[in-house]
Amino acid sequence: MSTTNIAKTLASLIAEADPVAVLTGAGMSAESGIPTFRGQHNSLWSQFDPQQLATTDAWHADKALVWGWYRWRMAMVQQAKPHAGHLALAKLAAHANIALVTQNVDDLHERAGSRVSAHVHGSLFALRCFDCAQAYAQALKPLKPHAATLRLTPPTCPHCGGDIRPGFVWFGETLPEYAWARAEAAADRCDLMLVIGTSGLVYPAAGLPAVAQQHGAKVVEINPEDTALSPHVDMHWRTTAADALPQLLKEIGG
Repeated sequence: MSTTNIAKTLASLIAEADPVAVLTGAGMSAESGIPTFRGQHNSLWSQFDPQQLATTDAWHADKALVWGWYRWRMAMVQQAKPHAGHLALAKLAAHANIALVTQNVDDLHERAGSRVSAHVHGSLFALRCFDCAQAYAQALKPLKPHAATLRLTPPTCPHCGGDIRPGFVWFGETLPEYAWARAEAAADRCDLMLVIGTSGLVYPAAGLPAVAQQHGAKVVEINPEDTALSPHVDMHWRTTAADALPQLLKEIGG
């Protein structure tokens, strides 16, 4: 099927669907220059050991290393800009009832103008106390993303004196209960799910398309490569979000 025909077919599906669930993954943020966590070559976990950076044991062993690394990540994200796909998805909400669920911990969707229903893996910028879990709203000093191994002392919680941590879900931690409930609800209720830029390897989020299909929804994958989900979806669009979503928006009339 040609790109034009895929865009027309998907536009028709969106016109008939209420609501539309959208599940985005690291591939979407990668188009803005943010490295993925998994994969080969320049992925983060190919360069850094997650056991030293993304577990509670790592936090207890070396808070300055962990906090410094996530501050580097925050600075990298803050310098990145939403791409054409982020912007088109935000505008698509004017034409369809969209529930946006993301596995990404950045804020590119929000900066593009989307309302995110659920950050299932947390958010880098949802800072909270490690000890009492109170949110931390004080501004952090600006930091340039010049070094991935910068050691920094984490801020102190004004409520209990504990250390402030990023809102990223570390290995071994449960997903945020409220966010996961909203993600499941989106999959349960949708007529159509768009799966954009995700490998389909990270559970439980990777199971959401199957939940949608069990409830009668069609699932469309937008990804330039085959993924673990590819054999199970109803339709593929083998291109990137930055390419596909503006075409889709134009077809819808946005």
